[in-house]
Amino acid sequence: ILLSNVNFAPIMKQFSLILCIAIGIFACKQKESIDYTEIDEDIISSYIADSNLNAIATGTGLYYVVQAAGVGMQPLAESTVTVAYKGYLTDGTVFDESDSNGITFSLRNVIQGWQEGIPLFKEGGSGMLLIPSALGYGSSSQGQIPANSVLIFEITLIDVQ
Repeated sequence: ILLSNVNFAPIMKQFSLILCIAIGIFACKQKESIDYTEIDEDIISSYIADSNLNAIATGTGLYYVVQAAGVGMQPLAESTVTVAYKGYLTDGTVFDESDSNGITFSLRNVIQGWQEGIPLFKEGGSGMLLIPSALGYGSSSQGQIPANSVLIFEITLIDVQ
């Protein structure tokens, strides 16, 4: 059979259309974001078990450990607080740390994990916050903190204003 008499244009058009649809579907699948909720929960649960912590879940993904309850005021969402802290990743990498005098800030201006977690302590209290990525920096990296990182903070609530 001679192929010189066959018109390939309609066949090529169909092939091109099918190829474009396949590429579009593949590209959409690649852009779907990963839900880190379960991944972070597993990471935090393993960290708690490995570190033998008595952590309390808040229901939002945040866990906290009270080492000292404190006896002073308990901050509200709009409070200004002074907190001494050490922040690190689950592998132990320290990414930030205050001195023992702490830093003063409004709870309105910090990550959601701190907005939720700091008010769980009273003035003079200390403990730990285990923050899932969604309540930290999410899919953004910040300095030494990779995107989608679980954050661990050892905190002491020094003052509430």
